[in-house]
Amino acid sequence: MKSTGIIRKVDELGRVVIPIELRNQFHISEKDPIEIFVDGSSIVLKKYEKSCLFCGNTKKLSEYKGKLICNKCLKQIKTLNNE
Repeated sequence: MKSTGIIRKVDELGRVVIPIELRNQFHISEKDPIEIFVDGSSIVLKKYEKSCLFCGNTKKLSEYKGKLICNKCLKQIKTLNNE
């Protein structure tokens, strides 16, 4: 993990401001959803992207009962159902 040298304090509501330089670098705009991960003792923030429920692919997604599935996984599921 690369350090940016930027330090911010958590406010009384638990908020942290992401500096404009980082928001610009990662194309994060106001109201964009941010996904929060935990990796050992680290908290990782990532701009949320819709992805396949099974493989994480972000291209060519279809929705089924509120869940996103990529075409490749959808084909594999159809193959399983035909057996």
